Amino acid sequence: MKDILIAGGGPVGLATALYATRAGFDVAVIEPRTAPIDKACGEGLMPGAVAALRDLDVDVPGVDFRGIRYTNGNSQAEALFAGGHGRGVQRTELHLALHARVQGQGIPIIDDMVSSVEQDGETVRAGGFSARYLVGADGLHSPVRRLAGLDAALNGSTAPRWGLRCHFELSPWSDLVEVHWSERSEAYVTPLGPNLVGVAILSRHRSQFAEHLQAFPQLIERLQDAGSSPVRGAGPLRQASTQRVKGRVMLVGDAAGYVDALTGEGLAVGFASARQLIGCIRAGQPARYEREWLQTSRRYRTITESLLWASRKPRLRRAIVPFAAGVPPLFGYLVRQIAR
Repeated sequence: MKDILIAGGGPVGLATALYATRAGFDVAVIEPRTAPIDKACGEGLMPGAVAALRDLDVDVPGVDFRGIRYTNGNSQAEALFAGGHGRGVQRTELHLALHARVQGQGIPIIDDMVSSVEQDGETVRAGGFSARYLVGADGLHSPVRRLAGLDAALNGSTAPRWGLRCHFELSPWSDLVEVHWSERSEAYVTPLGPNLVGVAILSRHRSQFAEHLQAFPQLIERLQDAGSSPVRGAGPLRQASTQRVKGRVMLVGDAAGYVDALTGEGLAVGFASARQLIGCIRAGQPARYEREWLQTSRRYRTITESLLWASRKPRLRRAIVPFAAGVPPLFGYLVRQIAR
């Protein structure tokens, strides 16, 4: 019987396995998909995520970026990270690097999926597998969260948000991640390679990528002659869980609850939470992880919820970029907060 079973072999699940092995646990990952696993995301790692990967001895290719720029076509605000850098990396490259590190540590990745969850005072049974603990790291629409009875109802008054991502074959024109704001959506532009740029669009309005792009004429001008990849989508983005711990079942990453991709902190928070989760198990205090998760994710949840609240109100949404441009110290402070 394993000490820890991790359901989900995405980046956070693999990082959890690496932290668990470092702590001396016998661990296995359950994942039915073949590496590399792709996902529609902004593909910009914040400095906190870059530091976590370095700590795990995971080297990922990509392009470093120095900060964030907000623009609405008329005005712009930009701020640099106070320490360290972010990195733009294709999701598949990130996954391959983590996957190779996990394999190098001799951690088994089982080609299966969790179809049931049962537990008693000593053991969790996940489908045909048993362990002392089960970690659900299986994404936004986590089966483990549902099977463990940890799904939480969402506020029906808040329209869901969706994400689309496309790669374009051209040289990055900036060493910042650009966030382009329009009336109904945001476009996140991330340098990914010498001749590759990623564009992710987030919106409450479901439409084709090309239709959303019409709201960003400056982007269209830059991208119009570039070759492009197929578009990938994800959503609805907001997901909630009643709690992160239920007996011997624990949730991490997007499975633990997700607000939005607006600030780009998802992986940084996921890696930090994975480290806290394993620390709580090692201390023999798994229930403490709920408090640790709330503390670790508080800054991300507060800043993201505040920006989402403002972005839902047309007058405030139009004021976000001019306000950031008019108060550079405040914008710089917020960028440094999300970069931690």
